[in-house]
Amino acid sequence: MKPFVWPTRVYYEDTDAGGVVYYANYLKYMERARTEWLRALNIEQDELIEELNVLFAVRSVNIEYKKPARFNDALMVTVVPHALKPASISFKQVISQQADEANICTTSEVNIVCLNAKDFSPNPIPKNLYKIIKAGEI
Repeated sequence: MKPFVWPTRVYYEDTDAGGVVYYANYLKYMERARTEWLRALNIEQDELIEELNVLFAVRSVNIEYKKPARFNDALMVTVVPHALKPASISFKQVISQQADEANICTTSEVNIVCLNAKDFSPNPIPKNLYKIIKAGEI
């Protein structure tokens, strides 16, 4: 599957006392990029809950911090699904500075699971949704 790229910018509220992005905020950027990746596939998360009674939740994250991003930096957040299973998706995500893609801020692997929206029990990804994700052409 080809990478999906979501541009964003570092706001003052994203930074810590040292003037760099607070470490947990990189997770927010990655979450937003995955949401926009779904939107690019014409999938809205609120509709998944209402129409299919499923939602996606993070099961695990492995992140490596390589270089700090600072206030007002323009960033690119990539989303690359690399393992699609019946009830989960694993992504590789990279956050880098837009001005220079070689300036990687973080690399990560994120595992997302499909859950029943009512009781949060594991749920297979609905077949039509699975096909859309597997095709992954946006």
